[in-house]
Amino acid sequence: MAISPQVEEQSKKIIQQNKLTFDVLMDPGNQVAAKFNLRFALPDYLRPLYMAFGADLTKFNGDDSWTLPIAARFVVDQGGVIRSVDANADYTIRPEPTATVAFLKTLKSS
Repeated sequence: MAISPQVEEQSKKIIQQNKLTFDVLMDPGNQVAAKFNLRFALPDYLRPLYMAFGADLTKFNGDDSWTLPIAARFVVDQGGVIRSVDANADYTIRPEPTATVAFLKTLKSS
């Protein structure tokens, strides 16, 4: 599953455009992200740049906080125990899907 601060309308667009086959949960105001210390406020000087590219976060996220989540991947076992976390403030650095699958296989075999 994924968790997004975007309003339902925006999430539906992303799901359709990317043909996602997993659930996308809503996190209004990035409250869940904040609880995991994975939320940051976009600096004021970047807001006009985002707007120029059509990224009006007030519209997309349904609030005026101008906060974004840090991309993170959690692997949670059936007992609710977090087994692995990957998070990086640099949004261009993401865990490789193959590494996630390999990690899941180690959990399955143990």
